[in-house]
Amino acid sequence: MLGVFLLLSLSSLVALVPPPSAPPVPCRHCCDHLEPSEGSGAQPHAAVFGNVPEVRTYINMTILKGDKGERGDRGTPGKSGHEGPTGSRGPMGPKGSKGQAGPPGDPCKVQYSAFSIGRRKSLHSLESYQVLLFDTVFVNLDDHFDMFTGKFLCYIPGIYFFNVNIHTWNFKETYLHIMQNDTEQAIVYAQPSDRSIMQSQSVMLKLEQSDEVWIRLYKRERENAIYSDDVDVYITFNGYLIKASVEGK
Repeated sequence: MLGVFLLLSLSSLVALVPPPSAPPVPCRHCCDHLEPSEGSGAQPHAAVFGNVPEVRTYINMTILKGDKGERGDRGTPGKSGHEGPTGSRGPMGPKGSKGQAGPPGDPCKVQYSAFSIGRRKSLHSLESYQVLLFDTVFVNLDDHFDMFTGKFLCYIPGIYFFNVNIHTWNFKETYLHIMQNDTEQAIVYAQPSDRSIMQSQSVMLKLEQSDEVWIRLYKRERENAIYSDDVDVYITFNGYLIKASVEGK
């Protein structure tokens, strides 16, 4: 039954199409088909067979289309395209809740360095510079001030404060320097006068390890001296660490 249906369908698709190379049909009159009369001498017309139409078959494939098949396997992904421009920043989100406090850290070790010393004897200038030596100790943490050399030795690098106090001698000049290693940093000076007075000088210095700080009496180019006695302390030298360069742990 299906074969009969297909045959009928194909038959309905047959079309009459003139041959591509058929010669043109000449024009004829309505009486051209008649035979010439006897005795006219005209030749009878030849039968025309070239006008037979060519038969071509055309199949409409749409009526033969089958059911839709299943979806095939997914192909391999293609190459990544060029990166697009950066998008605009989105809105800020809501503030989060406060977290829990962390464990306490280790306490820092505070570093100290300090001294306060005095002198009970007067001192006059010599032909050369003199280191001002001291004979009385008020404070000397870890013996950072060397009483034999009269110099403070830096063990803890950092910022230090220093102060010196002296008493002048009547009619004599007073001329001293606060020294850092071999460099003058601050002067203590008083002109000669008929009255003795107290003089003071202070300075903050940044010290590296093994730096030395000391007091130097100027040499005898001019008569200069400082006064003290065995009863009272007139001359003092003080220093202490303000902030270490590296905090201890």
